[in-house]
Amino acid sequence: MNFRHKNIRLPAARYRGEYWHFITICCDDRHPIFADPVRACWIIDQLGQQAASHSFAVHAYCVMPDHLHALIMGSDANSNLLVFVKKLKQKTGYDFRKSAHRTLWQKKFYDHILRQDDSVSRVAAYIWMNPVRKEICRDPCEYPHSGSFVLDWKNDRVPNNPWIPPWKSNPPA
Repeated sequence: MNFRHKNIRLPAARYRGEYWHFITICCDDRHPIFADPVRACWIIDQLGQQAASHSFAVHAYCVMPDHLHALIMGSDANSNLLVFVKKLKQKTGYDFRKSAHRTLWQKKFYDHILRQDDSVSRVAAYIWMNPVRKEICRDPCEYPHSGSFVLDWKNDRVPNNPWIPPWKSNPPA
């Protein structure tokens, strides 16, 4: 049987330029690869390197045991989210396969281009609060694999009303 795969992407031009993006990249089979602190630190380092080389600023990130969340902003008109994520997954996936002999990432990734009424600080708070929601820690500042490459995030207070992703805010009837 031949199955058609649903295209979850907008036209490619929508991913280029100085836009805010919320992304989630999941480990293959949701395997908790980043439960290993060395691997979690490694992926944070790779995120920073790839973001810098593809003209993205990482305002918030959180590496959970089986996935990565990030809030990123294109730094110029040539910033291309699809190229950035492809290169990040390609490089890290290749390096991981060489050492661990298994696949690192799921085939696709989730993205949300922030809308005008989306608050950047609330989206960042949603990302940083992920380990608190999953009961890994009580305070987001306690979690060692969250942060920002552009903000002193631990000194900025997390908004009391964090952002709720559109796909979670309208539960099915």
